[in-house]
Amino acid sequence: MSPVVVRPAEPAEFDTVARLTLAAYEADGQLKEDRGYAPTLADAAGRAATGELLVAVDEVTGRLLGSVTFVLPGSRYAELAGTGEAEFRMLSVDPAAQGRGVGEALTRACLARAAELGCHAVVISTRTFTESAHRLYHRVGFVRTPGADWSPVPGVDLIAWRYDLTTAGP
Repeated sequence: MSPVVVRPAEPAEFDTVARLTLAAYEADGQLKEDRGYAPTLADAAGRAATGELLVAVDEVTGRLLGSVTFVLPGSRYAELAGTGEAEFRMLSVDPAAQGRGVGEALTRACLARAAELGCHAVVISTRTFTESAHRLYHRVGFVRTPGADWSPVPGVDLIAWRYDLTTAGP
């Protein structure tokens, strides 16, 4: 397997990011009862305009393997982040590229970016049933924060996680 490189997405890649994100969310069952989230997932240009849209790319082939949206408090996509915290959203890995460390590379890139910006923590939400994501975040060092669990719409339950950059570092 070729190494994975994480970098900012280029506008020419936005359509591919949109397709990949939808495919990843569909593959793990997050769009079974869509409730209108698919257009948000597909809006790569909007995510890049209000946050940092990062992509994971196969270093040898240049193939796009995954993406994530990194945001700070007050941005359109921030849901949990407070003062001094960063957040990432919509982490997605091409179903064909899962198991290559793409999700971890994107997660660690977000932690490094938050540290670079002087943030003291990174917070995220996941669906209750995305167990592979839970394993990833736990392995990287995120800690469950049940007091911040929430539901954006009826039937969509999200659980919260936090990574303390002051004790763990990126």
